[in-house]
Formats: sequence, C-alpha cells, structure tokens
Amino acid sequence: MHDSVPLSVLLDAVTPVAGRLGRPCQRPRKLHADKAYDFARFRRACYRRYIQARIARRGVEDTQRLGRHRWVVERTFAWLEQMRRLATRYERRTDIHYVFTLLGCSLICLKRLTRQF
Repeated sequence: MHDSVPLSVLLDAVTPVAGRLGRPCQRPRKLHADKAYDFARFRRACYRRYIQARIARRGVEDTQRLGRHRWVVERTFAWLEQMRRLATRYERRTDIHYVFTLLGCSLICLKRLTRQF
C-alpha cells in the first residue's frame, strides 16, 4: 500500500506532544511532505484538521526546498534499514514487527546517547 493512502488515519493517530508548559498540542501545526502527497484530498484533510500543509507541488516545485525538513525522516529510515531484520521484513505478524521497530529505535537512541556522554 502506498504511504499516502492512510494519511488521514495517521493524522488522527498522532498523540499529544508534551514538553512545553500548558495543555499539550493535539495535532502538529505543519505537515511537510513530498510530491507523492500532492492531491486535493490530502490538502483538504490537513485543512479540516487545522494543519498547514507544506506539500511540494508536482511539476511546479523542486523537492530540494523540503529537503531541510525531510532529511530527519530519511536519515532515521536509513538508520533503521541498517538492521537487517527491519530492512527485509521476515515477520508476518505486525505486532512482532512493531516490537522489532521499537527495539531498533531504542538501539539507535542508546548509540546516540553513548556517543554524547
């Protein structure tokens, strides 16, 4: 399934982000996406949820402008793909794959923290 199909479900599933004083935000303020998400239904889905859509337009914009925001996501995917079990999905059950993804993210965080301290 293409990533753009469950976008509205994904936007509704975002958990509140804590960190600042006061009530936590329920939704992100902006959505940065590449040209694959350039459809009117996605822009409407963001508009209904009061999210500013920063989606590159097909045939008009260059994806380089979104690169400074998307490199965080692409870098994280590259780190996760270094773990062979996540790069090639061997598990049929989604809960087991989810646990291995959490384990991979934990190992990435541990590696980053050991470098800092």
